Amino acid sequence: MAHGPSANGNLHKGLKQRHLTMIAIGGVIGAGLFVGSGAIIGEVGPGAFLTYALTGVLIVMVMRMLGEMAVANPSTGSFADYARQSLGGWAGFSVGWLYWYFWVIVVGFEAVAGAAILQRWLPDVPLWIMALVLMVLMTATNLFSVASYGEFEYWFAGVKVLAIITFISLGALFVLGLWPGRDLDFSNLTEHGGLFPNGVSTLFSGIVIVVFSMVGAEIATIAAAESDEPERGIARATNSVVFRILIFYVGSIFLLATILPWNSTELGDSPYVAAMEEMGIPAAADIMNAVVLTAVLSCLNSGLYTASRMLFVLAARHEAPGRMLSINRRGVPAWAILSSSVVGFLCVIAAYVSPDTVFLFLLNSSGAIILFVYLLISLSQLRMRPTIPPERLRVKMWFYPVLTLLTAAAIVAILVQMFVRESTRSQLLLSLLAWALVLVAYAVRRRAIGEAHVTEEGVAAESRADQWMHEHGAVVDVEVDAAVGEGRLDPRVIRRMDEEGYPNEAP
Repeated sequence: MAHGPSANGNLHKGLKQRHLTMIAIGGVIGAGLFVGSGAIIGEVGPGAFLTYALTGVLIVMVMRMLGEMAVANPSTGSFADYARQSLGGWAGFSVGWLYWYFWVIVVGFEAVAGAAILQRWLPDVPLWIMALVLMVLMTATNLFSVASYGEFEYWFAGVKVLAIITFISLGALFVLGLWPGRDLDFSNLTEHGGLFPNGVSTLFSGIVIVVFSMVGAEIATIAAAESDEPERGIARATNSVVFRILIFYVGSIFLLATILPWNSTELGDSPYVAAMEEMGIPAAADIMNAVVLTAVLSCLNSGLYTASRMLFVLAARHEAPGRMLSINRRGVPAWAILSSSVVGFLCVIAAYVSPDTVFLFLLNSSGAIILFVYLLISLSQLRMRPTIPPERLRVKMWFYPVLTLLTAAAIVAILVQMFVRESTRSQLLLSLLAWALVLVAYAVRRRAIGEAHVTEEGVAAESRADQWMHEHGAVVDVEVDAAVGEGRLDPRVIRRMDEEGYPNEAP
């Protein structure tokens, strides 16, 4: 369990349960819901809400598997640590670096998106300057303390939740005929070609796009390690994800498809604005632009936090520069935050200088990475479940191993669909290239430090040590001496393990 390195101190446990609750909620509601849902409705038809429901089932399954592992063994490294323990060093290395790469690209993209929104009100300020201002603001927030990150995310998520609940409430009144001058009307669901005017197959093909708008629910399992009650926070986030997706996604998309015809040109880039204007709500565009800006800043804030913590964990495993372990007096990994922020801003520069080549390449090369991570989470849970003591299974994946295998198969099916679709094929191929480069780096690293003879016994020894330390409250970093397959721990911890009966033999 990697709560933090013993050499430079520990990450400060400054997140409260209310922070974790809103981080979990805000992680699901991304800017893609407000901006990209119109394109899905246009592709699938009024039945798009069912596409969101099916995608939601997939996310719920992944979160359930992750919740099972995280409650049993909370860790800042979260699924990177679980992949490492269950599947081997290559999996942990892959998940850690791929997830970091995904989020630093997202940070750059969201900074550009936020700057573009601000340009509506400040047209004379260059986009890259506003993007830099947003990056500096969120970097300062993360550097100040983990509590400041949590507090910002609490209010960002609060605005998003309030906006969605308000829209659902007003939209329900509108379609139920309780709105001035309106009668009960669900005709847009059946007219203009029915629920699936472009064929039932679009119900499934749309999942390829929708899944990326729901990314972020897993952040709560990383953040929980910096709270006083990580198990409680993870359990609540895992158990509530069903209702969050049902209300915020399925409910709001259903209303969008009911208020406006699926083939309306007004859906465009901002379907919520179009729906609010249809209802006659004044200043709809400005209201929703403010909400979308909040969603963008929330994603930027969480993206920077997540990238920095993953880089921190990689450094703790000697898989990233040791300087990334440096923790400032406020208990946050300063160098990991600054490094992730700098890389994110380099993406902003790429968007400004070369939007159609370099920046597009970066976006495409990260397009399928989250699916790779989700697949490895599924495989990790499949391997880890039998090793978790029954008393620590306070959150269980339903119908193990059947649903685990079905979830993994569904993720593979989405990847295949990405290859079939011409518009997403390059994302899959470039993401596979990124993963291949990470695996090459892992192989080079093993050769360079003499880890070519890593044994399964060594990985198992560390896994047992991680489990023991979690059960006994020891917060130290673990290293595996791969040449002999033994765990090297702090001497004080070794003495305590001997006194309290740590199992030295493989189970």
